[in-house]
Amino acid sequence: MGSTDPPADGPSLERLSGVFRVYEARRDGDRLVYYGEPRVPRERLLEAAWPLFREHGYEVQLTTETGEYVLVAEPADNSIDGIPWTNVVLFVLTVISTLYAGAAWYHIDAVADPLAVLRAWPFAAAVLGVLLTHELGHYVMTRYHGVDATLPYFIPMPSLIGTMGAVIRMKGQMPDREALFDIGVAGPLAGLVATVVVTAIGLSLRPEEVPMRMVNSPNTIQVEFGYPPLLELIAWIVGEPTSYGPGKAVNPVVIGGWVGMFITFLNLIPVGQLDGGHIVRAMLGEQQERVAALVPVALFGLAAYVFYVENVSNASVLWVFWGLLATYVAYVGPANPIDEEGLDPARKAVGVLTFVLGVLCFTPVPIEIIA
Repeated sequence: MGSTDPPADGPSLERLSGVFRVYEARRDGDRLVYYGEPRVPRERLLEAAWPLFREHGYEVQLTTETGEYVLVAEPADNSIDGIPWTNVVLFVLTVISTLYAGAAWYHIDAVADPLAVLRAWPFAAAVLGVLLTHELGHYVMTRYHGVDATLPYFIPMPSLIGTMGAVIRMKGQMPDREALFDIGVAGPLAGLVATVVVTAIGLSLRPEEVPMRMVNSPNTIQVEFGYPPLLELIAWIVGEPTSYGPGKAVNPVVIGGWVGMFITFLNLIPVGQLDGGHIVRAMLGEQQERVAALVPVALFGLAAYVFYVENVSNASVLWVFWGLLATYVAYVGPANPIDEEGLDPARKAVGVLTFVLGVLCFTPVPIEIIA
């Protein structure tokens, strides 16, 4: 049995005594370890202990070791130590993959002239700019609320847009529902601002000329994007069309704006630890689970509608995939804040507005591939 004297840089036993009876306290490397017995339920224990450890610069979690309850505190360090090579390498790979994806939209033969893909930089800049702005919105709020989080990880993917998006990983405890809301809502709102700008710029650029050999070829695969109401609204405001006759297509930068809207809608699905799940968890508390239980049902229903009514099989597969993913995410559950005090009316209003904007980014058939 170790000492009952706490480490010098940890909270005193007296301050913990009301919620956790400590019978051993020691330092384990850079961690502080307190063995003991909870005197209150887990939620109340963390609500009381978390700010005490944060005063000393630690993140604390309650766990068990060999049947014993243990408060394990690790240094809360939000600083970036050295060059984040994983983030840098993934970003560079995503730049390359989006350039190659953009080459198809600019009708560039990347096999014959690999360096010609650099001409697709407006498309790559549009897609990456929207994604980066979205993730930086989250990251800035994690820094503001003192939540430990990584820099964005971009995900390269050979596809029509060259990426599967980007994510940040939150490693620290969520202090309260205000922090959960701010972090969750900042990404979609920041990303939407970038999306609107990118879309307006793309619509103002000249349309892309489609070579007639491709228009007339029986082997050409036609890709049709379903434009959500927000994109149509922006086009109406700037006075530009969203479709052209044979031989012309919207400038590929517009596709970057479409990507931003599609990703915004997907992230706002109110389940688990998606942005929408964070927002609803912060607004409704534990009642969020009732909403999350309905989400997979709605997505499977949407898949059936698209398949049987719209008669678009590839879009139906897309919604089935997201229905399965939502089922898993709902099972994993949302991020749970330590302090469950409710939100102020202003934040609730922002939350409702965010979901309204998310609906404007929705279209039942986002993309249709016609062979």
